[in-house]
Parts: sequence; C-alpha cells; structure tokens
Amino acid sequence: MLKGKVAEFIRELFAAEGTIILHEPRFNGNEKKYLIDCIDSTFVSSVGKYVDRFEDELRKLTGAKYAVATSNGTVALHMALLLAGVKQDEEVLTQPLTFVATANAITYCNAHPVFIDVERENLGICPVALKNFLTLNTTTNERGECVNKVTKRVIRACVPVHIFGHPSKIEDILAVCKEFNICVVEDAAEGIGSLYRGKHLGTFGLLGTFSFNGNKTVTCGGGGAIITNDESLYKRGKHLTTTAKVPHAWEYFHDQTGYNYRLPNLNAALACAQLEQLEGFVQNKRELAGHYRDFFEGTGIEFFTEKKDCRSNYWLNAILLSDREERDEYLAFLIEKKIQVRPAWCLMNTLPMFKECQTSQLSNSTWLEERIINIPSSVRTVLTDKVPAL
Repeated sequence: MLKGKVAEFIRELFAAEGTIILHEPRFNGNEKKYLIDCIDSTFVSSVGKYVDRFEDELRKLTGAKYAVATSNGTVALHMALLLAGVKQDEEVLTQPLTFVATANAITYCNAHPVFIDVERENLGICPVALKNFLTLNTTTNERGECVNKVTKRVIRACVPVHIFGHPSKIEDILAVCKEFNICVVEDAAEGIGSLYRGKHLGTFGLLGTFSFNGNKTVTCGGGGAIITNDESLYKRGKHLTTTAKVPHAWEYFHDQTGYNYRLPNLNAALACAQLEQLEGFVQNKRELAGHYRDFFEGTGIEFFTEKKDCRSNYWLNAILLSDREERDEYLAFLIEKKIQVRPAWCLMNTLPMFKECQTSQLSNSTWLEERIINIPSSVRTVLTDKVPAL
C-alpha cells in the first residue's frame, strides 16, 4: 500500500507519465548560445575563453582564490592528491561509503586507502572514529609525519566526502587531521552550491575537488575542477594538468611527467551556462526536498535532510528503509513502475581491489548501505503546488 503511494507521489511531483529519471540535466539557459560561439571560434580543445571564464566563475562562486578546470572529477581528485604530496606506498584516509572514484584516485598515486567509518547523521567521515583510529594505530616519526603502526606507512592525507551534497563535519575533521599532521583534500564532487556554516564546500581543506558529470547539479558532460587558496599549488596544478609543458614560443619542452587533464573549451562553454543557473537549480531542488520531507514524515520511512549549520544542494535525495530486505523490495517495485531509483554504492572495502585495505570498525557505513535508496532528484520543469498527501 505505502509503496504504491510513494510511486504515485513521485509521479505527481514530476508530472510525468513515462520513465522518471533519477537525475537528468536541464539546459534552459545559454548553453546552445555559448556552444555555438565556442564552435565558431574554432577553440574547442583545452585553450579558450570559456575555460578561463569557467575557472573565474568557480572562484567567485566558492570564494576560493584559485581554480583549475579538469576533464572530470576523478582526475581532479587524483591531481589534488599529488599536489598534496601523496606518494607511492603512503596512505590516505577516506570513507567506504562513497563512489569508487574516491578510492581509485588514491590508488592512481600508488598509495593505499584506509577506510574510516561515517556518521549516520551526515554520511561523512566520523570525526570521533577518525580520532580513535589515529590514536590507537599511529605514531610520529622523526620528521613529524603520522605513521601507521600496523603497516609502517606514512599517512599523508585524508579525503572526506560530502555525500549527496550534504556537508560532512568538515571543521571537526580538519581539527583531528591537524593534530596528527595530516592534510585534508575535500571530495566535494557532489557538493556544488552546498554550504557549511555559510562557507562553500571544497574551501575548508588544502584543496577541494568537484565533478560536473552528466548526472550532477551542474554539468558540462564531463568536467571537474580543483580549488585552493595556495598559489604555489595552483600554479603547479595548472602546469601538471597541461602535460607539464614549459611555455615557449615554439618548443615543446616538458620538465616532468605531466597529465593531459585539462577541460576542453567546448565543455567549459556548457559549464559556464550551467553555473549561471546554479542558484535556481539549488532552490528548485531544495523545494523538491521539502515536498519529500513533508510526504515521508510519519510514514516510518526516514527522508535524509540537511543538518544544523548546513545548506545542502540535495543533489540526490535519499530515504532510509528499515533493512536491506525492505530496501530491495522498494527498489524492485519502483523500478518496475518506471521510476529510476538506486541503492547506495557497495562499500569500498567490499570491492575486490580494496578488500585487503585496513579499516576502522564500519558499523555505521554498513547500516547505511543496507538502507539507503536514492529517489528522483532532477530539477523540476513543471512546478506545482498540487502535491498529494499520504
């Protein structure tokens, strides 16, 4: 009975008769205009005015001093970790409840992920679990580096993830990491437009990264970005993401191993048009979340909402079921009704390439994985106050 009402409610919200997509992009602004202008300019690769404009607009939006546009969010995180000094056979702390790109980027550095439990409250790394793990499992070497007593490896960085656009307790995480001399690189792939205590996600750590994949709040097909307030890291990031080519009138001289990670101008044109609409997108999605919150209140199904001091972009709305069995029943039912829904990702430590990685106790991560369902979260094109009651 309730499953049917949930399906009816979602269909009414989106005023749709066919398949309701989990999260589809909206191109209602200057996208075509800017794309045509970019094509006419013939600068469609990694050099062009829209790349510069996108980086400038991202700086203004987030309040960061510097931004480096990249071809996608995964390479943004890979480069940010390299800039943070992560080296081969070192370790990076992160969370198991995340998209695989977070852990993959660590292994691209030939480093090792260590998985710390999350909080149920906000889905991000639990500062208490983080401190307990570091207190019990680490020591400090003669260079002042944090060393894992179990593996004998240096722990160089921590990557907290702002899941579904909801801010983690980033200031508490930063305080713990500072105590243990570990730098913080924020994975804000899902967090464009989200704030913690009035400050944009991605600006708390040494570096922050974003994704502009096709399913994100703002998209340019692919696309990513690194932000930082450190000028030297910014300059090195621009250099390394552009194949480490030394500027010269004609010579192709590269002074170190670089990466072809720059965002094409064509994608940047699309990104600029999307950023112009961000605040409207976020407001629309927050209104949608409000409808979901009101509907699910009193049903026994928990709708995941932003917490104190947070402004979430509600990238993907999430509900929590009572257990895995009920979760799977809802997934099967809603998909059969042509409503796209999905569970949370498999925990990273359960994947074959990460199963040998060290972890803290992961009771919260496991509890959440068994219960989360993401429900349709697109910006609505037909807004209506006609929202069915339970």
